[in-house]
Amino acid sequence: MFGVSKSLVMHEIEPYYRWRDDYIAADDERSPFYGTVYSEFEFDKQIYNYLLHPQWDAFGSLTLYLKVLYADYEKGYAIIELIGEWNDAIYNDIMILKRELIDIMIGEGINKFILIGENVLNFHSSDDSYYEEWYEDIEDGWVVAINFREHVIQEFKSMNIDYYINFGGDFNEFPWRTLKPRQLYHHIQERINKRLGM
Repeated sequence: MFGVSKSLVMHEIEPYYRWRDDYIAADDERSPFYGTVYSEFEFDKQIYNYLLHPQWDAFGSLTLYLKVLYADYEKGYAIIELIGEWNDAIYNDIMILKRELIDIMIGEGINKFILIGENVLNFHSSDDSYYEEWYEDIEDGWVVAINFREHVIQEFKSMNIDYYINFGGDFNEFPWRTLKPRQLYHHIQERINKRLGM
């Protein structure tokens, strides 16, 4: 299953909450999670036998959950935190993510995505067609993955998904919690511009 030798206390891992003064997806009329009501006392989500903190959002995957931490429709970017096992091989998580979240956000003008992957414990690949579709749909935008675990990054790279999503280098250990959302976006955009030689 997770294949990570550490005691998993999944229900204690909350989505990052210090930006809630800036943005709450459940209050955003343009968000797929608009109007979501969260249980304060009941663990209503789980991955395999591991219960999850109730503040995570389900998007249709059996093993991967997320939280849209911030969306800026004017500048066209979103910051999404992930938790669990990203499994394209069995559950086709990328297809579900693309159809249930990304397509909706692209329709609202989002074309730059920051994925936070500290709590993604494994990745199981299939093919890259939905990653390619995502890449093509955002034209002048980008997808950046920060703080994913090294073995997860290697799995993505082995399928050439790093052609569509920016991994590695400065993005591996990014101190994003020290920043506000707009600062994080600014730092990421600067690094993307450097990579593109702009």
